[in-house]
Amino acid sequence: MINKQTNKPSIFNFRSIKSMAISNLLTFTNSLLLAVLAILCSNGFPNLFKPQSNRTNIVIYVHDYFTGEDASAITVGGRKGSESSVLEFGTLIVVDDPVTEGPRIESREIGRAQGMYINSQSDGKGLYMVFSVIFTGGEFRGSSLEIQGSDLFTLKEREFGVVSGTGFFRFVKGFGIMKTENMDLVHLRAVIKLNITVKHY
Repeated sequence: MINKQTNKPSIFNFRSIKSMAISNLLTFTNSLLLAVLAILCSNGFPNLFKPQSNRTNIVIYVHDYFTGEDASAITVGGRKGSESSVLEFGTLIVVDDPVTEGPRIESREIGRAQGMYINSQSDGKGLYMVFSVIFTGGEFRGSSLEIQGSDLFTLKEREFGVVSGTGFFRFVKGFGIMKTENMDLVHLRAVIKLNITVKHY
């Protein structure tokens, strides 16, 4: 009697081949995904998840008056008390200055500059200022900017920081250029131009 043996594929071989195929496919897929992510990251892909910032430029005028019926600044302390001069080291000033669209006081008032500054330079030629520009009219009504920095007022132009804000200017960061538009040293009345550039969301 002749025994014939038929070679039939084992079910275990099919499973092994299927498992290898799936493993190879997953390896290829993962490699492709990593390559795509690397390309996207190198081209600024993370920026897609960052909120886009807005850039705003504002030019305003602050009227800082120590004398007159419209006086908006007062001395509250210094070497000679409230009689101290703003030009003397250590003098502290509190302000509630009108903010207008143009350099003339007759210009439209759009806010107030409220805060303080102190003569913080030993030779009397520099101020340290902290104040809020509170918009009461115009496009940014109800919003504010927080100003901080030094004012070396003998210079033609001075740079300061914008450190915070509210309303339209939430999460703001920026800077400004300050320039004395007009100065009456006898009566201590000044008009200051602020050219402010900020980024916000």
